[in-house]
Amino acid sequence: MPVARPQSSDQRVIAHLDMDCFYVQVEQRKQPELRGLPSAVVQYNEWKGGGLIAVSYEARKFGVKRSMRGDDAKQVCPDIRLIQVPVARGKADLDTYRNAGSEVVSILSRKGRCERASIDEVYLDLTDAAQIMLAEIPPHTLQVMHQEVIKSHVLGLNHEEGSDFNDNVKRWLSRCDADHSDKLLACGAIIVAELRMQVLKETEFTCSAGVAHNKMLAKLASAMNKPAQQTIVPSSSVQQLLSSFPIKKMKQLGGKLGSSLQSDLGVNTVGDLLQFSEEKLQGRYGVNTGTWLWNIARGISGEEVEGRLLPKSHGSGKSFPGPRALRTTAAVQHWLNQLCEELSERLSSDFEQNKRTAKTLTLNARAYKTSDSDSHKSFPSKSCPLRYGAAKMQEDAFSLFQAGLREFMESYGVNTHNSGWGITSLSVSASKIVDIPSGTASIMKYFHGQNMPSCAPSGFIQEAEPLLPSGSENYSENKSSEQQTKVDLREETASEKLSMPHLIQPEMKNILLQDQGPCYPSSEQTQDACTYKVSPLPPSGPYQSKSERQTSRTEPIVNKNAIPTRESHEQRRNKMKEQGTSSILNLFKNYNASSSSTKEQIADMSLNANKTEHGPGRNELRRDAWNYNIDEIDPAVMDELPPEIRQEIHAWLRPHKRPNTKVKTKRNIKARIKLMKRDVKKISEDQERIKVEQKEMQRKLEDIKSDCAFIKDEAEEITRITQRTQRRLHLIFSILEARKNKDFLKANILAHALKLLVDGDHHSKPQ
Repeated sequence: MPVARPQSSDQRVIAHLDMDCFYVQVEQRKQPELRGLPSAVVQYNEWKGGGLIAVSYEARKFGVKRSMRGDDAKQVCPDIRLIQVPVARGKADLDTYRNAGSEVVSILSRKGRCERASIDEVYLDLTDAAQIMLAEIPPHTLQVMHQEVIKSHVLGLNHEEGSDFNDNVKRWLSRCDADHSDKLLACGAIIVAELRMQVLKETEFTCSAGVAHNKMLAKLASAMNKPAQQTIVPSSSVQQLLSSFPIKKMKQLGGKLGSSLQSDLGVNTVGDLLQFSEEKLQGRYGVNTGTWLWNIARGISGEEVEGRLLPKSHGSGKSFPGPRALRTTAAVQHWLNQLCEELSERLSSDFEQNKRTAKTLTLNARAYKTSDSDSHKSFPSKSCPLRYGAAKMQEDAFSLFQAGLREFMESYGVNTHNSGWGITSLSVSASKIVDIPSGTASIMKYFHGQNMPSCAPSGFIQEAEPLLPSGSENYSENKSSEQQTKVDLREETASEKLSMPHLIQPEMKNILLQDQGPCYPSSEQTQDACTYKVSPLPPSGPYQSKSERQTSRTEPIVNKNAIPTRESHEQRRNKMKEQGTSSILNLFKNYNASSSSTKEQIADMSLNANKTEHGPGRNELRRDAWNYNIDEIDPAVMDELPPEIRQEIHAWLRPHKRPNTKVKTKRNIKARIKLMKRDVKKISEDQERIKVEQKEMQRKLEDIKSDCAFIKDEAEEITRITQRTQRRLHLIFSILEARKNKDFLKANILAHALKLLVDGDHHSKPQ
């Protein structure tokens, strides 16, 4: 439905540029030998050589029209050259023409706000550029004007007989006494001519243009003089343009609204609307539409040029006329897959080049019932949230089609949807395209940016340091000793991993047990080694460096060839004694002793740990040790267990990792603040949208009220007419009955009364 927008009080300079038979020009640039020859671009199919979608001006002179088929064009012009549109996935591929249109848009957008209306149409708001030119270099100060400028057509400019056309245009453009609006249009015409020449130079394409004070007039003017020309519409010539312009050729008047104006009001041209008041049009078509009709009759349009270089939506569709109609769900699904693949490629390209994503997937179709092929009921349009990926789009599009088909067939009262229908048109589109927020990137960049952990000299990847033993007295006193202890403990942990029977062969285990010193448990104490691996967690806080925190994420990989020697054990044990640090394994040294003594030792060590540990919550993070001796588990039995149970047991034997929540606290707060700001912004946008919707609902309510008042008046008028008709009929029957009875005096009296009644009705009828 058209929307009536108030026109700005400031004079604007709007240009509409339309490429001349654009598809043909693109093909002529690829094949220069086609220039000057009658040619046309055809969307090929097997019926009559396909349909023409663009015709060169040389071919138009022979009578070739775009509505023709290829075979018909050859009959009219035997020498015509037909160029086929590229085909992909069984349908026309227009990417070549879209890319060529983007070249033109990139040039035109240099001078002002640019709105790409289609592949070959662009609107430009040149108001700022024209005002700057008028202030710095007004047209009347120019000594020389380019030939392309003085070739402009000025609507309403009278060319006297014998006068030079170009001189008249130049005088109009250079008038010092012209009003401000005409001076702005003159500056706009000069700028548009420069842009058209720049487009020709860089792309070899010609275009026509219209320059006016709003989009509606500029679009009408661009089509008046083609090809490669431009037309200016001054304010004083608006009525000259619109007075004879066909009403059905106006934008948004080519359908039912235009037909209603012709049939109900007898309006055939835009100028015919001037005879109707705004109230009359509002009473007939509603407040909004009536105001819009009243405005366009006077050349008023407040539609702004949107700063948009990219399309608002992407779509892919195909028609299946006549016998090519799709009649099975398999055929529909095949074509939906093709259309969704093309749409997915275009969306991916848009994402990579312009950093935009689409939110909504829409399916449209045109269908008919087999038993009533002449009647096309509207196939319901269906939409859903868009999921990226061709396979997901194909799945969603087919689900939308099935829902629409079910609703379409139910409108005929048919419950079965497997047959009895035909599809003559099918399309999918992606809309609600928005820019990706700044700072957003693909998750793959995170993985590509990670450094692989380096291997430790001992032959395995370093893992997070375990908790230091409870008896460490020097943990906080000697930081250099602390770092050395961490290295020693990592080596010790590696040896303990090697001592586990589920990780290495028994022969390797025996070698390690023979080399164990006092710091290593005996075979009976292997259980304690497992406990040591399960219980500890990597420390966090000021004593853990960033590199250590990164390496703590990686599970250690054992190098079986890296077997520690007795000398390394002795050196490590001596260093630990000098530092006053003992292994936590000594805590479980007398594990097989009496339970009471063991509990006392554990209590004492826990008390010491509470005195020496730094950082809150250490005791809460400790886990209960697994009190089963893993030496008693036969490896052969482990292999016979089901895979799920075997994996679960291995998971028990691996060390638990503690989530590092402190490091990310600041980052989480920032993220939450960012989310809260985004939510606030979204709420504000929703509130604005609700206000706009409320205003729109109020306008619609006013339209309904005015329509109801109009209907009430019409009903009252019909009632009055009915009553008058009944009175007349009663008198006529009475006259006939009197004449039948030969009572001519009564008949004459009744006839006189009938005449008076008719005359009275004529006088009382509202004008």
